[in-house]
Amino acid sequence: MTDKTLTRMDLADAVHNEVGLSRNDSADLVESVLTHISDSLVAGDTVKISSFGTFAVRDKAARIGRNPKTGEEVPIHPRRVLTFRPSHLMKDRVATGNKT
Repeated sequence: MTDKTLTRMDLADAVHNEVGLSRNDSADLVESVLTHISDSLVAGDTVKISSFGTFAVRDKAARIGRNPKTGEEVPIHPRRVLTFRPSHLMKDRVATGNKT
């Protein structure tokens, strides 16, 4: 496994190389897409990207947790969490990429 992380700048460079937009326009396009996705998630919408996966926001109810070290019961407050479910194509692609 590699330690490489894909960044916004990497995405902007890929758009620049593939589409031919200027570097500034490519960066603006990537930023616009990411902003649109995050705004949709904040609004509680599901974001489905074909052949990639689905991002969704789940509401988790309040519950009683336990401190594993002391055994003390601790209330866990209700919260919203972001989940990602990869598509079958993405799962297959990742699994195939791991085989050497």
